[in-house]
Amino acid sequence: MAMMCFAALVAGSFSLGALIGDQLSALVVTALRFVLTAALLGALAWPALVRGEWRVKTPWRYVALGASPALYFMLMFEALKTTSPVSLAVLFTLTPLVTGIFGYVLLGQGVSRRVLLGLLIGGLGAIWVIFRGDLSLLLAFHIGRGELIFLVGMVCYALYAPLVRKLKREEPQVVFTFAVTLGALLVTLPFAARDLIETDYSGVALQVWLVICYLAVFASAATFSLIQFATLRLPSVKVMAHTYLIPSWVIVWELVLGRGVPLGPEMIGVALTVMALGLLLKSQA
Repeated sequence: MAMMCFAALVAGSFSLGALIGDQLSALVVTALRFVLTAALLGALAWPALVRGEWRVKTPWRYVALGASPALYFMLMFEALKTTSPVSLAVLFTLTPLVTGIFGYVLLGQGVSRRVLLGLLIGGLGAIWVIFRGDLSLLLAFHIGRGELIFLVGMVCYALYAPLVRKLKREEPQVVFTFAVTLGALLVTLPFAARDLIETDYSGVALQVWLVICYLAVFASAATFSLIQFATLRLPSVKVMAHTYLIPSWVIVWELVLGRGVPLGPEMIGVALTVMALGLLLKSQA
């Protein structure tokens, strides 16, 4: 359930992020979302910090964990300068597979045949939704500079779930998430510093600020907590397999925002991802 909510919230960041387009630098948006997320989580973690429930031990852990989403977001925005979102969405379907490899190397987590079948069906379903069942669009897909840049970012993102399980100690959940967010902000600031200084914030529309608030509260603070909660209870590959649901949730968001009804072929892909999730849940039981 945590990862289903994760997929829904991440999908919302795609649909709502499209509303602000090029109104603000992507690096500024990324930095501001981490600043707001850190402020929110810092307020929630403050009682635990005051009670002395957290002592900083091996702080490099938080920078390593924070670098994973930070590098992913920055490389994704860089890749979008030279390629389309559809191409990146297709490459993103490789995330569970790469996570499974990291899970095996770092944690010794194996994968059953049922889980492999679920990953295959889920990947096919996600790709079907992305290309709307149009074979011509799939055949037009190619690997270019933007796709290669995004592949690096995707690998960084796939590493996050296994790293959480590997590096999490006895910190309270909210404190741990707060520290990871600070790590992500620390990695982001050197890249975003120039844009942060040069941006005219007085001309930023209210809609942009609202989207940034959504990214900070729901697509960052909430999703960081959800994925950490799930990672400590599920194998890493199953955690990231829920990302196959993101294209289907994007359809739901698009309907809510009044951008049209999905076609029949797209619903076939949704059905495949739901079937894949059923296989994974049955395997877990």
